[in-house]
Parts: sequence; C-alpha cells; structure tokens
Amino acid sequence: MIKVLFVCTGNICRSPTAEVVLRELANRAGAEPPIHVESAGTHDYHIGEPADGRAIATADDHGFDLTEHRARLVTIADFQEFDYVLALDRGHLRLLNGLSPPTASARIELLMSFAPARPEAEVPDPYYGDRSDYELAIELIEAAAQGLLDTIRRQHGSG
Repeated sequence: MIKVLFVCTGNICRSPTAEVVLRELANRAGAEPPIHVESAGTHDYHIGEPADGRAIATADDHGFDLTEHRARLVTIADFQEFDYVLALDRGHLRLLNGLSPPTASARIELLMSFAPARPEAEVPDPYYGDRSDYELAIELIEAAAQGLLDTIRRQHGSG
C-alpha cells in the first residue's frame, strides 16, 4: 500500500480536496498498489472542523464528497508513516522540509510537480476568493492527482 498525505495551511480547502480527488481517482481506476490518502494542515486554525463549505460545494459539483472531512495538523510521525507528503504551495513545502526529521522516509514535494503539462507550480489558496478560485484549485488538483496516480502506478505497481 502506498500512503499519500496532502498538506495545506488549515486543512479545510486545498488539501482535503486533493485527498478526496486522489482517493476517488484511485478507486475508479482500481489502483494497484492500493493507495491510502489523508490530508493535514501546517497550522492549527481549524483542527476538528469540516472542510470549507465552498470547497465542499465545488468538490460535489465535480463528483467528489468532502462532507466527512475533519481538519487535522501535520505531525512528525507523518514523515515516517507516509510515502508521499505533498505540499500545495511553496510555503508549505518550506515548512514541511523544516519539520521533517533527518530519518524521514517520505518523499516531500509540491503536488503540482505531478502535472508537468500545467504551467502552475502551486495550487493558489481559494479561501479569500470566490467560486472561480475554488474551480481553479480543483482543476489544478485533478490534473496533478491524475499525474500522481500515474506515477504511483508506474513506480510502485501496475502500469
């Protein structure tokens, strides 16, 4: 089993969206090896809270269910437990690299590195934006999640 952790700031918009998108894409594809997906935040602003309502609505419009999500904080143990710890933007990547213990086994990088056809290096935070910002975020996440799934299948399982 391959374990993937997506990380953003508060774990209520981008990272939980990435979590449900990858989980659903993997389920639809019958991914081998199986993929376990979670998400977390770098800051404790929303611990235990559900995903942002706008993120839930946008995900629902794209066929993804975010209603069960509850925000959590990234932990040091995550760097050993997960194979991939993926940041949604460069600020998260810097924080994750700083938190990661020297013995960490996780591959830490930007989610958008799995969408080389897209010019964007980051998924912009839609929190202070409008519906179009949430649409852009899920569009980028879907592209990168598909690329990630393809990478996992190519490197760890069936091609």
